[in-house]
Amino acid sequence: MLSEQEKIRRDKLKKLIDYGINPYPQHSFETSTDSKKIKSNFEEGKSVQIAGRLMSRRIQGKASFAELLDNKGKIQLYFNRDEICKGDDKSLYNDVYKKLLDIGDIIGIGGSLFTTKVGEMTVLVKNFTLLSKSLKPLPLPKTDSEGNTYDEFNDPESRYRQRYVDLIVNSSVKETFIKRTKIIDKIRTFLNKRNYLEVETPVLQPIPGGASAKPFETHHNALNIPLYLRIANELYLKRLIVGGFSGVYEFAKAFRNEGMDRTHNPEFTMVELYVAFKDYYWMMEMTEKLIEEISISINNSTLINFQGNEINLKAPYKRISIFDSIKEHTGIDVSDFNEKQMFETAKKLGIQVESSMGYGKLVDAIFGEKCEHHYIQPTFIIDYPKEMSPLTKEHRDNPRLTERFELFINGKEIANAYSELNDPIDQMLRFKHQLKLSEKGDEEAMYIDNDFVRALEYGMPPTSGIGVGIDRLVMLFTNQKSIQEVIFFPQMKPEINKPVSKRSDFLSIGVSENWIDIVMETYVDIDSLFSNKPTQVHQKLNGIRKKNKLNLDALQLDDVTKWFKKSD
Repeated sequence: MLSEQEKIRRDKLKKLIDYGINPYPQHSFETSTDSKKIKSNFEEGKSVQIAGRLMSRRIQGKASFAELLDNKGKIQLYFNRDEICKGDDKSLYNDVYKKLLDIGDIIGIGGSLFTTKVGEMTVLVKNFTLLSKSLKPLPLPKTDSEGNTYDEFNDPESRYRQRYVDLIVNSSVKETFIKRTKIIDKIRTFLNKRNYLEVETPVLQPIPGGASAKPFETHHNALNIPLYLRIANELYLKRLIVGGFSGVYEFAKAFRNEGMDRTHNPEFTMVELYVAFKDYYWMMEMTEKLIEEISISINNSTLINFQGNEINLKAPYKRISIFDSIKEHTGIDVSDFNEKQMFETAKKLGIQVESSMGYGKLVDAIFGEKCEHHYIQPTFIIDYPKEMSPLTKEHRDNPRLTERFELFINGKEIANAYSELNDPIDQMLRFKHQLKLSEKGDEEAMYIDNDFVRALEYGMPPTSGIGVGIDRLVMLFTNQKSIQEVIFFPQMKPEINKPVSKRSDFLSIGVSENWIDIVMETYVDIDSLFSNKPTQVHQKLNGIRKKNKLNLDALQLDDVTKWFKKSD
């Protein structure tokens, strides 16, 4: 069911076509500049061609000021009837511009630059072309005489579901994604300068490896085999190191069939890097340099503010073993505990545990609950137990541990890195241990990848590898506390089409027969009506009455308030 505004816009669409104007023309429109270039290099009288979306208008008889939004920002337009319509026929201004264009329409402008009396850089419109008619009104905020703002497009679900609208009406959102691209570009430049090769590896994999996670499964009909969306690209990149490359990296989409929260999306982006003849100590130093350089490049400083915390990203970063961290924050030394002792300790600390959890999962659970949120400043958590790190080389000083680190900033894991296990016999034993965990009920246990073991049997040089979560990194540098804010189209539940409310539903809350058609056209269903405040509904409905000169008595605020009270 169309709203009143949508009906009006479709009527205007028909009138435009009747007028001989194609509301969706086939021809291109060549622009000569954009709003940013105009403002940075302003020349009085210069002819320009620009295009964008009409965002506001102040019509004053034969003249009008408007605002145009393009991909770089906003610029003021000045429409003058006699400038646009040189002859006696003024219909292009009086009928088309004034009556048939709407906020949200995309138009092309030919004109010249001038400065208004108050110093505003403005385009004097000589001609305009409708490039796309907008059939849905934009949710633009409005401020009343008392300073109250209404109709802001700030509901998270609506914003993520309709990101295209979010980008139009909330300028800061576009800046977040521009910064995301700059961060990725900086990482790529950093790695390319060191002569590491950017590569591509399979997204569909016969064996999902490289991480402990539950995969998404699909089926390939031609081969009649199951395939999995990759949970990581690690094992393929290490095969390339076996093949003789000295350093390879990949920006990869990874998929994990797990829960969703402020820091997890089932589809996410990471960059993984593998460098031959290096170890995890070398990788820690390189990671510090990378994070520091990104910060300087993006923010011109190593200091950032994230949700009220000042964080210093200047190297070097603190290093602490995972067992020392647990001891520091729980007072319990678990370094010599067996699986049973670890299970009892986790329960004692109030951590929810399951019988399927092995030693590694228990250590991870204790650290996650009791420790990680303390690491606001960048910290390397190092030297994880073998059970937590099936692809990591045994620690040179302690055979129970591995040479692994995770980088935590603001209490969240940003990167995960190893001295890579290159002993094929040890690797197979680790895989078999993972199989036992799987049989125990661990859905995130790794699969045995026999081909990867075969690759290691040909010989892989000592190698260090790292995976950096791009989405979390962008969250950090854009001061966003939800991962959905840094992904254009985050995963969401399917949109539920609610049944349209019946006429009787509106009558039951007290809407009069005189007003019911207007109310139903405007709000479609009861829930939509009640998602607003009584003052907003009162203002909007009376605005429609006035604009369309309806022969109705004005609604009183008391009447509207009674509708809301009846719903309680």
